[in-house]
Amino acid sequence: MSRFVIGAAKPPARQSRGVSVDFVEVVRSGFVECRHRGSAVALAADGEQLLSYGDVQAPMFPRSCHKPLQATAMVRLGLDLPPLLLALVCSSHSGETVQVAGVRQILRGCGLTEGALQTPEDWPFDDDAREAVIREWGSRSSLLMNCSGKHAGMLATCVANGWPTDNYLDVDHPLQQAIARTLPDLTGEPVSHVAVDGCGAPLFSASLLGLARAFSRLALADADSAEGRVASAIRANVEMVSGSRRDEAALLAAFPGAIGKAGAEGAYVVALADGRAVAVKIEDGAYRARPVAMAAMLQRLGLSHPVLDAQARPPVLGGGRVVGELRGVQH
Repeated sequence: MSRFVIGAAKPPARQSRGVSVDFVEVVRSGFVECRHRGSAVALAADGEQLLSYGDVQAPMFPRSCHKPLQATAMVRLGLDLPPLLLALVCSSHSGETVQVAGVRQILRGCGLTEGALQTPEDWPFDDDAREAVIREWGSRSSLLMNCSGKHAGMLATCVANGWPTDNYLDVDHPLQQAIARTLPDLTGEPVSHVAVDGCGAPLFSASLLGLARAFSRLALADADSAEGRVASAIRANVEMVSGSRRDEAALLAAFPGAIGKAGAEGAYVVALADGRAVAVKIEDGAYRARPVAMAAMLQRLGLSHPVLDAQARPPVLGGGRVVGELRGVQH
């Protein structure tokens, strides 16, 4: 495979209004005051498209939805961690105590320190965790950044293979080239665009269709395979992949055997235990619309659960009381 050069590829294809649909609407006091457009696809275990809205074959950046796929590449390269820590490698964590301790444990295991992470300094994602750091006179750090688990796993993979760690985020580093080869194997489509993610790591494109296909493959994989080990780690530690108070963890806990990952700019993918998979992308990147869109898609597949019902119609407040809701647009 030829090496990628970040910035050399043409800009990613933009999902215009012509290829996306109204997906989530915000209702306040009976008036629709806002709509979020998006695209989504639902696949059967055999890859058949069960539902499709918008252009699900256009390239997009899955952002952190790719972390379980990146972790699969790392396991194939020899990363050997217990399930709790492997789930953390797949995470956009909340900066809770157990998660920060886990990142430190991964780093200690490969003889490195926080300084090797090269993640931007940040506060914990979780409000309570952030306030705890501030109360203790703490400050932003690379360790607290939500991608530090992924970066620790990347560093451990480099150490296991005898690769340099100072430039491990370069797109032409052996680790990143191996990840770039693994992603098409899992998604079933080539990488067409390369960028730099928010954490500084290379970011490779995929379509919603390819993303759903990859997660379906992980969900159905043999337990001893790299894909199966990653899926098992997520299933056993859903709170490590996001956080104890996050909507992603609540959804996965409600459907045993499911795996999933949310990403920035409104990306989200979930695969059920039976191999059905759903991937969504909110065009304007709105965080609030992402769980609503996923819940609506899962309901359209016939799934039902109180957690799903709550996420499909979260309240809109006015003066501290409920005056409306977010809800999926019917098609």
